[in-house]
Amino acid sequence: MDRGALGEGKMLQGSLDSSGPRFTPLVVVELASDTKEEAIAWLLSRIRDQQQNGGAELLVEQLGPGVGAQEKENPNMFLVGATRQRLLSGAEEVGLFKECNDGSMRGFTCANKHNFKDFEGDGDSFLNMAECQYIIKHELDTLRAKDETHVPGHTQVKLYPGKSIIRRLQSKGILIQIFPLHGQEELKRLSFSWYKKVKLSFQPLDDIRHYYGEGQALYFGFLEYFTFALVPMALIGVPYYMFDWEDYDKYVIFAVFNLVWCTVILELWKRFSSSQAYRWGTLSRKKAFEEPRPGFHGTLGFNPVTGRQEPLYPNHKRQLRVYLVSLPFVLLCLYLSLYIMMIYFQMEGWVLSFHDEEPTFWTGVLLFIPSIIYAVVIEIMNLIYRYAAEFLTEWENHRLESSYQNHLVLKVLVFNFFNCFASLFYIAFVMQDMVLLRQSLATLLITSQILNQFMEAFLPYWLQRRRNKKMIRKVQKRRAVEYKELPLAEQVRLEADMSTYLGTFDDYLELFLLFGYVSLFSCTYPLAAVLVVLNNVTEVYSDAFKMCCVFKRPFSDPAANIGVWQLAFEAMSVIAIVTNCALIGMSPQVKAYFPESETQLILWTVAIEHMLLAFKFILTFLIPDVPKHIQIKLARLEFESLEALKKKKMLETSNLRKTLE
Repeated sequence: MDRGALGEGKMLQGSLDSSGPRFTPLVVVELASDTKEEAIAWLLSRIRDQQQNGGAELLVEQLGPGVGAQEKENPNMFLVGATRQRLLSGAEEVGLFKECNDGSMRGFTCANKHNFKDFEGDGDSFLNMAECQYIIKHELDTLRAKDETHVPGHTQVKLYPGKSIIRRLQSKGILIQIFPLHGQEELKRLSFSWYKKVKLSFQPLDDIRHYYGEGQALYFGFLEYFTFALVPMALIGVPYYMFDWEDYDKYVIFAVFNLVWCTVILELWKRFSSSQAYRWGTLSRKKAFEEPRPGFHGTLGFNPVTGRQEPLYPNHKRQLRVYLVSLPFVLLCLYLSLYIMMIYFQMEGWVLSFHDEEPTFWTGVLLFIPSIIYAVVIEIMNLIYRYAAEFLTEWENHRLESSYQNHLVLKVLVFNFFNCFASLFYIAFVMQDMVLLRQSLATLLITSQILNQFMEAFLPYWLQRRRNKKMIRKVQKRRAVEYKELPLAEQVRLEADMSTYLGTFDDYLELFLLFGYVSLFSCTYPLAAVLVVLNNVTEVYSDAFKMCCVFKRPFSDPAANIGVWQLAFEAMSVIAIVTNCALIGMSPQVKAYFPESETQLILWTVAIEHMLLAFKFILTFLIPDVPKHIQIKLARLEFESLEALKKKKMLETSNLRKTLE
């Protein structure tokens, strides 16, 4: 572990039971308050037991009562840690990649530990706190049932040989939560360099990765990259905004620049993220075998891959649920969104006629009210639909977490795209009212940004303070002793009451929608990029504040890229090319070049759109996703791995021959 974590651990050890082993508490396991004593004793013995006996071989102690303990406090909270040697062997088990003395990134092995950079002495400072917590979480997740038929004291909770104990306890409500502890000193340093000091500089991505893991660091890296990539577009958009709006042929060059820009920045991001992922050791890291989700259920059977007993659920039943229930529900929600959109246009028409009858300053202000109301309704509908989509995706009973996430992302993306942009497409291509399109785009963008900032930063913190009076007192106490450490029991219970961080899904979704506002109708509202840049600057600080002050610390996610969101952004850039070409083709200035034949205009517009699409795909082909020098390093690593495997087989064959002779 890093020295900061060790120093803090030594300070916390005094709060532990003196009869048990002294260790650095890293992870908290909270069981339900009504959990039977025999179940607790059984689980703790399995966590402490040796690996060869099927245990996790970790250190665990019960958390003592806090200062001024109350009866409502849950006594079933346990601190989990590990010896240094156990963490090093766990690093080898999870396939952790670390930097070698020769500068290359290789999978860590205990046998070659001294060949790795920063491995000094017994390896005290080799693993950082986030890596240690990830290893402990992995060891807990791989704790499997042996010959037990049920959880002791809970006969209704059946156990199956080879199945994950932790996942079973989670699905049955016995295990409430597992979360990693914050490192207070390290968190203070990160907070100061990240968001407490306002400055024009890059984010401390290495420090974020060191504390929260690669998944979080890649999100904040993408947010920062997206913001800087928008700056040229914003600088060009300002003078365009000052020109005459009706002269649309001025915006052809601006639109073409934006469309090329969309492709280039996404391709360059893939190169940047590959470089970061290689440097952080996740690019060549092999993905672990995926276990079934905790919520997955079915009839008991044998998995032909693992040979273990586990619930099985027929795929055709899942497909029936998807196509006969989920799909019609999504279509119904899209229809409802369309219906509300038409109500918005009726309101818009009524306000416009009212303004035309007697135009005043106040009627001019009234013109923006329908768009503001509609923007608020859009956000509310997105929120309600999100809960419905999660319920439906859970009901579909997907076996793997990756499959669950893919179906959830697809549902949410389709509805959010339609809900947020359908009115703009209707105004642009049905009503063909460019003035109303600019007004609606600006109002929707500004209103959604204000609402998102309120919902993501201020509301969670306010709700957290109201949720529990005990939490408020602890936060106040924490502020009163800002430069002193809280007692361990107080710190653990304070963090246990914090909101759980649900991942980067909503953060990427927000950036996806902002990318759509900027790219889809760039030739009608060039100032959109400026507004998004301002939003993203505040987003960095609000997201950093949430991570450090509002949410529990999440477990590290060893991600190598932004996953399915890369595909979503690329799909948006393709739609943007079609949209902008159509808008330019509809402008009066372009129509003037084809006064006699509208067919020629359509053909020319489609031809230019196809040329831009072809140019986009050529750029995608010409810009490699992984830089050449990293490709060479990865190829060399693969070659050396194959050579080592070949030598190992030859040595085994030689030893076998000697034995036979």
